[in-house]
Amino acid sequence: MAAEAVDPPHRYKFPLSKVPRLPYDDPQAQRLISAQQPVVLTGSGLVDSALHWNLDYLSDNMANTQFTVYQSDNYYFKYYEARKIPQQKDFVSPTIQMQMSFPEFVEKLKEAQCSKKHWLYLQQPLTEGVGDKIVQDFVSFNWRWISKQQKENNWGPLSSNLLLVGMAGNITPVHYDEQQNFFAQLRGVKRCLLFAPDQFKSLYPFPVYHPHDRQSQVNLENPNLEKFPKVLELKGFEATLHPGDVLYIPIYWWHQIESLPQKGVTISINFWYKVRNSCQQTVTYPLAASQKIAIMRNIEKMVTDALGDINEVAPFMRTMVLGRVDLQNQHI
Repeated sequence: MAAEAVDPPHRYKFPLSKVPRLPYDDPQAQRLISAQQPVVLTGSGLVDSALHWNLDYLSDNMANTQFTVYQSDNYYFKYYEARKIPQQKDFVSPTIQMQMSFPEFVEKLKEAQCSKKHWLYLQQPLTEGVGDKIVQDFVSFNWRWISKQQKENNWGPLSSNLLLVGMAGNITPVHYDEQQNFFAQLRGVKRCLLFAPDQFKSLYPFPVYHPHDRQSQVNLENPNLEKFPKVLELKGFEATLHPGDVLYIPIYWWHQIESLPQKGVTISINFWYKVRNSCQQTVTYPLAASQKIAIMRNIEKMVTDALGDINEVAPFMRTMVLGRVDLQNQHI
């Protein structure tokens, strides 16, 4: 309950309910995960062997591996797919991507904290090339518990463990992933906003062919209500994560991750699990909101590929819908 006392103030134009916060072995926690509902899990011990990680420890033990670091002129770090940039002539990359060693990153981070001229965010899969102590800490994660979750929920294989090291105040704007995610906090405090898949209309996603695919066009802190009026219909959830907490973020759930100001550098690790092949999944009716999103994405991709020109996609889809919208009012 102590964590709830330091929750950050609410500053958005829409209601936010609390994500349930439960012991990892509480039966209700398992029911929420099975139902693909977010939950903050306490006491799992998932990353306890890494709770001592700080900038000095990582600098000393990450060997000479090159890490991916993003630099932004402000505290927003909006993801984009570089391979889709050629299709969008007027696209301007919101961040600069760089490669550097961990000690180099720490030096630049300290400079950025002092100057406030730009913000930095390290995002790197934990793979080969790290030092022996990091490997030992990694192997000591509670793999037994999380592997049990994978098996019981019929998820696909683990695809990535992403190490995230950011400055206080960094924000990853609202987006969704096509994988299941256990998000573990190691250092600092993060606030996470979550929105169910059925909030799709209110978050105005970019088209699948856009570099910002899976991202919302809306700035939640300062939304353009003339352009995006349905933002006022949003209903979301929020969770505050402290070291040792693990947030389950279900597939297709929108989420925005914020490193709280005045709480120092944040370090997190996520555990991404792929979904099973569609032929291995049971389709239930009526379709869940997440299944509808998957269908919409696939249709949009097929139309884009078939037309061969992204400028034709929107008019084609609009014609397809408007040409049939009044059929329910006609006697055929």
